[in-house]
Amino acid sequence: MAKHEFGIMQNPPKSGKRYDKYEPQKYNCISVDDDYIEAILSDFDNIDFYWHSIDVPEKGLCYCGITLIPPTSVQAFISVIDGNKHLSELRSLMQKALDENKWVIHYGL
Repeated sequence: MAKHEFGIMQNPPKSGKRYDKYEPQKYNCISVDDDYIEAILSDFDNIDFYWHSIDVPEKGLCYCGITLIPPTSVQAFISVIDGNKHLSELRSLMQKALDENKWVIHYGL
């Protein structure tokens, strides 16, 4: 089964740097089955994210790439997944990021 990876970034991403390298261990990522993300993917379409770099603002998750989720968008992300029992671990990670005002990195398929 295909997986998405989510992790909290200890340091904010830097302008001019691309986050193209797959490094889930660096961010202590958790895995989420694609079935659960694909089912709600369009619900993220109005949320501000960055794709591969903070120099590339976009809406929605970069499904097959890397999404950088700023602290200002974490609450909206939580609102999308809230109440989904299959995403409780992801909800906990996002709540921790919100509480600590941290960025989250998402590795898509």
